[in-house]
Amino acid sequence: MTATAPTPAAVPRHLAVIMDGNGRWAERRRRPRIIGHRAGARAVNVCIDFCLERGIRALTLFAFSSENWGRPQEEVGALMKLFLNALDREVEELDRRGVRVRFIGERERFSAGIRERMRAAETQTLANTRLDLVIAASYGGRQDITDAARALAADVAAGKLRAEDIDEAAVASRMALADLPPPDLFIRTGGDHRISNFLLWQLAYTELWFTELLWPELDAATLQQAMDDFAGRERRFGLTSAQVADALPEKTHA
Repeated sequence: MTATAPTPAAVPRHLAVIMDGNGRWAERRRRPRIIGHRAGARAVNVCIDFCLERGIRALTLFAFSSENWGRPQEEVGALMKLFLNALDREVEELDRRGVRVRFIGERERFSAGIRERMRAAETQTLANTRLDLVIAASYGGRQDITDAARALAADVAAGKLRAEDIDEAAVASRMALADLPPPDLFIRTGGDHRISNFLLWQLAYTELWFTELLWPELDAATLQQAMDDFAGRERRFGLTSAQVADALPEKTHA
């Protein structure tokens, strides 16, 4: 039986992805790890195409964690070159397709050339509205929370905010992606079942989906499998099933 496309209510507004398995994909083929990263870059386009076709409005990709700087220098250097080339090669097409590109993370750790291309990509695509493509680069969830706490502490010290007025909404407003809905669905390829310091605050009630498939092997069928699984889940956000059922007519997304 052919799987039917998910109804609009079952399509996540925001998809978050850990793209794991590039190195292992290359090693299984007895190739250098950087070959796997190049293959993984092609899988990014598969994911973007899927989101545009299905009407998913935001896609956050974990491209490079704050911990990845500790990898062998040769691999880090090759990744930076690949990142630079991708920025030069892909931005025009993303802009043409209505994709807004933005970056989260400690961008000051990148070279001046990469930072300039980040700024240029963000500026060029700023007005686009079909898809928010967020690249988490030199990003860590703990650092994200720390930065939010530091910003709130500075406002308290400056007399702009009272400590007793700090609540979840105040913290959320200082987090990366504060202007986007939290991810509805998280996908991790590569077989590991953990979130690896990715969007720790934002993933509080996100549905998690894991696959053994390595990132360069990603295809639309795998993404559709994740969508179908997501569509069949009951999202309760801490409530009971009965409460969720009672509230359904008032919600556009369960």
